[in-house]
Amino acid sequence: MSNTPKVTDATWQQEVLEADKPVLIDFWAEWCGPCRMVGPIIDEIATEQADNIKVLKLNVDENPDTARQYRVMSIPTMLVIKDGVEKKRLVGAKNKGALLGDLAEFL
Repeated sequence: MSNTPKVTDATWQQEVLEADKPVLIDFWAEWCGPCRMVGPIIDEIATEQADNIKVLKLNVDENPDTARQYRVMSIPTMLVIKDGVEKKRLVGAKNKGALLGDLAEFL
């Protein structure tokens, strides 16, 4: 079970768009095998990089409006949003080193 906080369609504005630091959002679903593979890595990054980046998870089955608004077509998809603007999009499962490399400019 993930200890990474969840975000919903209803809390998106406050939790993501109004955040005071970059936000990494993991778009996932319970049935998604690659999502389950990358989930523990996202949890580790959330704990280890808490001072630099806010990490949240969004279940696309429970929150379809936000997923549709950001045109998330496949999962896992991870977005970095800073100052209310999408700055980076990562699609597909990656290992921790690759994810940290992709996120380096925000950490």
